[in-house]
Parts: sequence; C-alpha cells; structure tokens
Amino acid sequence: GSAGSQPMRNLSCVKLHTKQLNIRNLINYEKQQVPVNAIMFITTKGIKICVSPDQKWVQAAMKKIDQKRTTKSR
Repeated sequence: GSAGSQPMRNLSCVKLHTKQLNIRNLINYEKQQVPVNAIMFITTKGIKICVSPDQKWVQAAMKKIDQKRTTKSR
C-alpha cells in the first residue's frame, strides 16, 4: 500500500477541543480509540479538530455529516 492511502493515520488526537464547533464548517469526521477516545472533525479548510464523542452536539454533527454523505452518493 502507498503512504497516500491512509493520510489520517499519522495524526492522532491527544488533546480534545472543548468548545462547540459550527456544524456548517465540518465536512468529515473520523472515529479514534487510540491514544484517546475521540472524534476528529475535518473542517472546510482542512483543519482537523478533535472532540470528545460523548458531547450532544458532536453526535448531532456526526449525524448531519452522515446525512450529507448519503445524499451525495445517490
């Protein structure tokens, strides 16, 4: 496999962002268990922000992104 196939793996969440992010600015997310349990959101500008998965707004944002994904793939 080429190094380009998994660009996210080299960046893992250590610190978690505590402020709520604007859901409209989020285009993607990745779940992570190591070294901490976290959700890594990717913004429209390509910035990766790690947050705790047990916050209510995080669940809502993930749902929104999932809905966008399913509508795009049709």
